[in-house]
Amino acid sequence: MNVRGLDLLLSPDGRRFLDSLPPYEEQQALALGSALRKQGMDADLVAAALTQSRLRAKAGGPGGKFGEFAANMLFTVDGLEQATRLEVAALHARRYAQAGARHVADLGCGIGGDSLAFAALGLAVLAAEQDELTAKIAEENLRPFPEAQVRGGDAMSIDLTASGVDAVFMDPARRTRRGTRVFDPAAYSPNLDDVLALRHRFPLGVKVGPGIPYTALPSEAHAQWVSVDGAVVEAGLWFGPLSPGAGRSALLLGRDEEGRRTTHRLEWTGDADAPAPAAPSGPLSAYLYEPEAAVIRAGLVAQVARDLDGRLVDDGIAYFTSDTATDSPFVTGYRVLDAFDFGVKRLRAYLRGRKVGRVTIKKRGTAVTPEQLRPQLNLAGEEEATIILTRVGGRQQVIVVDPL
Repeated sequence: MNVRGLDLLLSPDGRRFLDSLPPYEEQQALALGSALRKQGMDADLVAAALTQSRLRAKAGGPGGKFGEFAANMLFTVDGLEQATRLEVAALHARRYAQAGARHVADLGCGIGGDSLAFAALGLAVLAAEQDELTAKIAEENLRPFPEAQVRGGDAMSIDLTASGVDAVFMDPARRTRRGTRVFDPAAYSPNLDDVLALRHRFPLGVKVGPGIPYTALPSEAHAQWVSVDGAVVEAGLWFGPLSPGAGRSALLLGRDEEGRRTTHRLEWTGDADAPAPAAPSGPLSAYLYEPEAAVIRAGLVAQVARDLDGRLVDDGIAYFTSDTATDSPFVTGYRVLDAFDFGVKRLRAYLRGRKVGRVTIKKRGTAVTPEQLRPQLNLAGEEEATIILTRVGGRQQVIVVDPL
């Protein structure tokens, strides 16, 4: 979608056309687009409308970031991929409101997901976005909120003091122009050091890549990794009244058996840039535990292991073992059925002997990949099994488990 297509889409006729489209289905959309262009409809308008139909379906469908709100929003492909999930943005907004903020600058606002959450809580918002097309889309998404203003151009050139803001949220770009992910904080745009300098002037929150090294974190930051239904979706750095204190935490958003949203938080207090605490290691026991991904990212495996009276199966491997079965939101637990040194022939014979035809393969700390291994096993049978490939006491092993 280009700027001209968006302008056509935002016209009264364009809006009516978009609203008239049927629910998105790829094959039907391709045929519809071809037919409309043959009828003489503007190609840019057709492309823009069908793109929005597709992205709205993705944003509002199962696991979508914006749920029912997607039906009234506009997106770009990159903007949707990089946008904060609405339920996580709501947590951001609540953090600012509880800290006493009244006018938030959302710098690098993208399509405006976080700005929407700020404005929905009654906060005034100054949203800035450098990309012209994305800025126009953010302006359209924020149109229901007169207290939200969108500015195009370089976010770092805005005079924040003159603009009257009293807190800043920033999501620096972490992709190249070709769309390649950037992992080095110095290669963010703007670079992380320039962004972090704002913490000396304003309460500051910064969205960063989940793989950010601890050495890139200011010691006084509170760094939080957030997961939704088991997948890490963001890491955030918080300063001043937005921070509960220096340290690192994992925030887990999941669902209970009735499908209701649950929230669990695990925190470690100390310098955010400190190495992850170590945990004791020991021999494999009756139960094996896999920490949740946000717990691993936050360097809190040792804390969970100690809390559950566990021992790492190997130094540096995020599996730990225990003599007792424990239910915890911070781990997935398994009953250990068997364990032996890894070898394809031995594993194949083991599974064949138990008539295993379907196997779930998990791994950590080994170069073997499930995609490479599975065809070599020549599975046949009616039984199922779960195996974990990892190091135990320095040796590559297969652990056969049942989920608790």
